[in-house]
Amino acid sequence: MEKPRILHFLTPLRNLSPFDVNMAVDAGFAIAGYTGVELKDVAGLTQDAMFSRAPDNAAKTVLFIGGRDAMMALDMAEAARKSMFPPFQVSVFADPSGAFTTAAAMVAVAEKKLGQAGGRLKGAKVAAFGAKGVVGGVVGVIAAEAGAEVTLVGYDKTAVVPQKAAEFEKRFGKRFGVADGSTEAGRRAALAEADVALVAARAGVQVLSTEELKSARRLKVAVDANAVPPAGIEGLTAKADGVPVGQAALGVGALVIGNVKFRLQRKLLRRLHEAGKAEFVGFREAFTLARQLVSES
Repeated sequence: MEKPRILHFLTPLRNLSPFDVNMAVDAGFAIAGYTGVELKDVAGLTQDAMFSRAPDNAAKTVLFIGGRDAMMALDMAEAARKSMFPPFQVSVFADPSGAFTTAAAMVAVAEKKLGQAGGRLKGAKVAAFGAKGVVGGVVGVIAAEAGAEVTLVGYDKTAVVPQKAAEFEKRFGKRFGVADGSTEAGRRAALAEADVALVAARAGVQVLSTEELKSARRLKVAVDANAVPPAGIEGLTAKADGVPVGQAALGVGALVIGNVKFRLQRKLLRRLHEAGKAEFVGFREAFTLARQLVSES
């Protein structure tokens, strides 16, 4: 009898994400969920999952890492990987709160629009607004690893964003600027030298006004991930796909990003469902596929 494909959903939170559960079931997986999971629990859960199946069925098991902390998800995924050995390896997919697939979609779309505007991501100056949150932080990491000069912009004066920048520099070996976006003057300063603005702030919060965008003379691309009114970028509709904003920038709305994110997560889950050997999927793998999807559209 053909063994079913099983996705073990591990999260530090009290509940599984209904969005991710729906996506996994629609991809063909049976789901088992584990809440309140701590880093120290991961190795035991991983080995329970991998030893319960013969090696030729190992790839039919996937560990999905959720939560709301991107660095914790990476640590949990790495703990899972380190606890495996041949021939029992199972697949691992880390996507906390959809942050990795959403951020990958944002940067891939921004890169394409930047190319249409005569620029390139490598060497571009990127302002990542909402960097205190999980998506905003990962957006900055992906852009930095793609060669951009990234400034992480917070919305308050707490030490969270500077601390995150320091952690990112240590973990990923890239430099990150930091800016305070809690005031209009701070936001204008963050935009002044930016080629790209990536807005991934809290839902229903306007981050950048029309006047602030007009002051950004270098800005070529502005992307908003917020689908809950009001938009994160004033005047940018959710369906906007390269519409003019500010002086001459191309604006992209949340539904365009959401469409790429949805297709990306679905394709990754289907790839794992059909895989004949174990795979590891994190934000880098998600970005590689996002670039491909965007280039084909």
